[in-house]
Amino acid sequence: MAQYTYPHTIENGGGERLTFLRRVTDENGEYLEVENLVQPNSGPPMHVHFKQAESLTVVKGKIGIQLPGGRQEFFGEGQTLTFEAGEAHRFWNAGTEPLICTGWVRPAHNIEYFLTEIYKSTKENNGKGPSKFDGAYLMSRYRSEFDMPEIPSFVKRIIFPLTILVGKISGKHKKFRDAPEAVR
Repeated sequence: MAQYTYPHTIENGGGERLTFLRRVTDENGEYLEVENLVQPNSGPPMHVHFKQAESLTVVKGKIGIQLPGGRQEFFGEGQTLTFEAGEAHRFWNAGTEPLICTGWVRPAHNIEYFLTEIYKSTKENNGKGPSKFDGAYLMSRYRSEFDMPEIPSFVKRIIFPLTILVGKISGKHKKFRDAPEAVR
């Protein structure tokens, strides 16, 4: 497992900054306290973390959320929303000023490593999403923990493995040699 010094801040170059404030252990296990800053009209695409619940409290601004097939909902300062493990969702800054939220992710598992690598690759790709190899590698390695429902299953079953094969042949996989094992 990668070890980080806290606070640990990552930016994706596309309007999102996430700070892992600290890892906390209590009677229910380990979780991460987080803070995010999201620029107007920015936010993660529809995604799901199968193993972790995520809670966000709006400190400043307005957040929009949506579940698959659901209507958009909006929350303001002081309001808290929680996504249970396995619940696909997306959120974005629905206001005109930076959105600041505090929250937690429980249990921590590999979300810090996964997001650190996705954000790093996205930033290197000018904020337009991770490189093809990095996205395919990380989404495949951690498919038991995370998914992006909007990626067609054909891409996940056929294109990702081919992309990973080409990446391994060209040595791109070496940067992930210390990647933690996925939680099953």
